[in-house]
Parts: sequence; structure tokens; C-alpha cells
Amino acid sequence: MSLLRLLFLSSYYHMKPLSLLTRDQVAEMAIAILRATHDGDTLAPQHLKLVELAVNNRLDEAGITLFQALYDNATKREGYTAPFLFGIEHLTIDQNGVIRWRSTVVEHFDHAVWRTPGWRQRMRTAAEEVASRCRALEAKGLQPTARLLLHSD
Repeated sequence: MSLLRLLFLSSYYHMKPLSLLTRDQVAEMAIAILRATHDGDTLAPQHLKLVELAVNNRLDEAGITLFQALYDNATKREGYTAPFLFGIEHLTIDQNGVIRWRSTVVEHFDHAVWRTPGWRQRMRTAAEEVASRCRALEAKGLQPTARLLLHSD
């Protein structure tokens, strides 16, 4: 899709409430999001689910607003910006559970796969620990990597 077409779509959809869009228009927006994020490979898990819900016509008013924001985020000139994991600055996760610190792979989580009782809290605690270890490595002048995190105790 050309940049000019993306800019047109962005301005067109931004002015029009999604509830008034046709299924074809929602599908076009979803395709633009997926193309801008390497077929969705770089989308955060919740954003990938949001695209799925949109194309299956399963969004309420709040979901429509979130989908519009995701479209704007994914198609902006600078590219998609993934949300921070649990709001922890510089920490992101992809749909495969790969954890990145400032875009560098540092860990892998599978908490969401098993979903045993208390998994979210354990995942949050583990994420805070990873972030703490990454900050400690940076304070020493080192760029955090999975290998350094493994041996940073």
C-alpha cells in the first residue's frame, strides 16, 4: 500500500466514527495494521487480539475507539509503537512471549500459555524483576541481553 493511500485512509477513517464504517473499510484498516507490523509479528498480543475482534465484528464502542487508536499507531510515519508490559518502561512482549528491553530480546515468558491460578501476578513480578536486572546492567554501562541477564546474579 502506498504511503499516500495510507495517509488518505488515516485521515478518512480518523474523521469518520468506526461504527459507521463498512466491514470492507474495517478490513482495509486491519490489513493496513498487519502490513505496517510485518503481518502482525510485531504487534503486542492485546493488539493482535483487537484486530481479530475488529474483523470479526466483535467490538463495542470502547473497542472501536481502541481499534482506531491502534490503526493510527500502526500507520504513523514513525511506525508502530508497542505498549510497555505492565506499564514498565522499555519492557515489551510479543505474541510468542518474547520479552524485549529497548528492542533487545532479554527473556521469554510462558505464563499466559499455562494460565494457572495467579499467573498474571507471577508474570508481573517476573517482569518487574527482569526490568530491575536490565536497569542494573545499564547502570554498569552494559546493554542488557538474554545472556547477561542469565548471568547477572
